Amino acid sequence: MKMLELDKDVVEISSKYGKSKDHLLRILQDLVAKKGYLTEKIVRDLAKDMNISPNEVYSVATFYSFIKTKPTGKYVIRICQTISCDLAGKEEIIKALEKELRIKCGQTTDDMLFTLETTNCMGMCDQGPAMLVNDEVYTKMDSIKAIELIREYKTK
Repeated sequence: MKMLELDKDVVEISSKYGKSKDHLLRILQDLVAKKGYLTEKIVRDLAKDMNISPNEVYSVATFYSFIKTKPTGKYVIRICQTISCDLAGKEEIIKALEKELRIKCGQTTDDMLFTLETTNCMGMCDQGPAMLVNDEVYTKMDSIKAIELIREYKTK
C-alpha cells in the first residue's frame, strides 16, 4: 500500500515556524492565505507533520472566525456584531445585504463572489456600524452605503 504524501504547502509553511505548536495559529493563517481555506486533508496533514492530533488543529482553526474551514466567496463581507454596532443599526445593514445578495448571514452566493458573516469587535466602536470586505474596513455604514459598496464590488 502506497503512503500518501503530505501536502507540500503544509510541510513548507510548518517548517518555516519550526513545526512548533506555539505557532499553530500563525501556520493556520498562512495556510488559509495560500489555500483559501483548510480542507480535512490539510488539517490531517498538518497534524501529522507537527505530531499533534487533528482535533487539536481543528479546535484552534474553528475557534477563530478568520480561519476558514470551508470555501468562501472572493469577497468576504464581515459585519461587526458588537453592542455598539448593534445600537448603531447593524441589523438593518445585514437585512439589506441579505436581500441584495439573496443569501443569509453565514452563506456564500452561488457564483462564489460574496460570503456574508458577522464578526466580533473590529476596534471601530466609535465609528460603527463597521464592516469589512476582505481586509478593507468601512465605517459609519448604513444599509444604503452597504448596498452601493457591494454593487461596486460586483463590477470589479
